[in-house]
Order: sequence, then C-alpha cells, then structure tokens
Amino acid sequence: MDTMLHDLGQLLLRAVPTFLLVFALDFYLKYMFFKPLEKVLQQRYDATEGARKLAAEALELAAAKTAQYEAALRAARSEVYQAQEQAHRQLAEHQAGELLATRQRTEQIVRDAQRQLAEDAEVLKPELAAGSDALANQIADSILRGRAA
Repeated sequence: MDTMLHDLGQLLLRAVPTFLLVFALDFYLKYMFFKPLEKVLQQRYDATEGARKLAAEALELAAAKTAQYEAALRAARSEVYQAQEQAHRQLAEHQAGELLATRQRTEQIVRDAQRQLAEDAEVLKPELAAGSDALANQIADSILRGRAA
C-alpha cells in the first residue's frame, strides 16, 4: 500500500507542472483574450442597443409629429368646412332675401296691373255699352233688311 501511495504521490508531483501550466494558461487567456473580447462584445451590444433605442425614440418622435400633423390637418379641415358652411348659409340667406324682395316687387306689379286693368275696364265699359248698342242696332238692321229683301 505504501508503494501505491508513493506512486500516486509521484504521479501527482508530475501533474503539478501541468496543473500550473493549465492554470497559467487559463489566467492568461482570461485576461488577455476573454476580457478584451467580452469588452468588445459589450461595446458592440451597447452600440446596437443604443442604435435601437435611438431608432425607437425616432419612431416615437415621428409618430408624435404625425399625430400632431394629423390633428392640425383635422383642425384646418374643420375650419374650412365651417367657413364653407357659413358661406353657404349666407348665400342661402341672401338668395332668400332676394327672392322675397323679387316676389314682393312682382306682387306689387301684379296688383298695379290689376288696378290699372280695373280702371281701364271702368273707363271702357260706357264706351263698350254705347258701342254694343250701336252694333246691336246695325245687326238688327242688317237682319231686317235681309228678310225684307
């Protein structure tokens, strides 16, 4: 058993330089390769995330400006529609006023024409009565002469 322990001790003693070499290589690779690589990867990640965040902020800003533009456009359209509606209302009121004034003038002209016609009829009634008597006498004479002949 002593030999076996002695051989095991010799084996471990021979493995110590390999263990130290592997440990030194691990230490060397950590600080000379993996730490700088990790640092570069972290910088790359930060740059990528930074660009993504900037892009997201730009999209949010663009969306806000778009919403603001659309709100301003809706407000402008609303103002234009209100102005058009006001203009239509004013035009309709003006046309209604003009129509009423024209209707009143026309009714006055018709009343004046009816009054003038009634006056002319009153003036002409005696003349027509006299003329109709004379015409009736002529007709009667002509009928009577036609029988006599």
